[in-house]
Amino acid sequence: MADARSTPESLPPAFLEFLQENGLDPMMYSMADTIPRYIRLKPGMEAQIPEIQSELKCHLDKVSWLPDFYAIPPQIYGIDAASGAAVLALDVQPGEHVLDLCAAPGAKLCMLADMLGGRGSLTGVDVAKHRLAACRTMLQKYSLGDCCRLFVADGTSFSILPVNSSLGSGEGSTCLKDNGSTLSEWTSKRSWKDRQKSKKARTAGSPHLTSTSEPELIYYGKHSGLVGLRKCDALRPSADDEAQTSGYDKVLVDAECTHDGSIKHIQKFEFWGWKTLDQRVLDAERTDDLHHLQLRLLTNGFKLLKTGGSLVYSTCSLTVAQNENVVQQFLCKHSSAELQKIDSADSWPCRSGSIFKTLRFDPATSQTSGLFVAKFTKLQI
Repeated sequence: MADARSTPESLPPAFLEFLQENGLDPMMYSMADTIPRYIRLKPGMEAQIPEIQSELKCHLDKVSWLPDFYAIPPQIYGIDAASGAAVLALDVQPGEHVLDLCAAPGAKLCMLADMLGGRGSLTGVDVAKHRLAACRTMLQKYSLGDCCRLFVADGTSFSILPVNSSLGSGEGSTCLKDNGSTLSEWTSKRSWKDRQKSKKARTAGSPHLTSTSEPELIYYGKHSGLVGLRKCDALRPSADDEAQTSGYDKVLVDAECTHDGSIKHIQKFEFWGWKTLDQRVLDAERTDDLHHLQLRLLTNGFKLLKTGGSLVYSTCSLTVAQNENVVQQFLCKHSSAELQKIDSADSWPCRSGSIFKTLRFDPATSQTSGLFVAKFTKLQI
């Protein structure tokens, strides 16, 4: 079997140049064998740890600085502790309305659902339907979907706010009288019309929505507020400034990035081929597009946040361009945005970003994959 470790000598020159341009140490890619994998245990299940250890045939080492997280051998897949820290930074409380704007593949979505404790609502959005379907499977598998709804949509233009309870009684409805089909309890069985619609989409060969596509609702729990609601109300886009008072309490924007901070991800290119890395990570045009996308995702997530609410922006890139630069550009354009100190981070093994109150996880400092975290609040202007 090939050695899984990437050393500076084994990395392609183009990637080494990318690291040098961004002030990143290539030696971190040789640390893969020393970085644990992590799992998150459902709260209240601590008594089952011996049984889990027996089933996995390994010991779970409790992560002292992050509740419900345990380090496991690298052969077992879980959720990285740095990713869990980004979710914990939101400080989600039961009863709040929470938006995960880039929800796939779903581990953070499940953690958010656990934090809500079956109260409030959780909205997951992703542009890739097959990846969001995996989120749906996870929510159902772990019985976390009752208060959730999932939309296949472009996160840069998604504009559906939390369910307004007044709509459930028909007050304030935007539906025409002859267009009032109501949503019954969700079922995995699809109508002939929906199957034909999916077939046409596959034939067209477009795996992603365009920014002008209407969001597609692919799941909603029985306590999501949608059962009994008319479909046109469930898909109603928000009006200008409506989110100020009726928006989400908490928003997570874990944005698409080059993934250069994910050591395990970069290792895969040894098997996929370093040329693939050039196309997916180092291509200048794609990188420029990513910066634009990240800023648009952050901007739209903030637009959907209610006044006084909190938003966390994170990426698993270690480059300044995808992190501090995006934050700086965003702050310059939005006077109602203010960076917040992440109080729970006082005990976290991370360091400050180059902008005060932002945080950086990296393999050497944190024994985790790389992650950048910034927390904002929306001020009353």
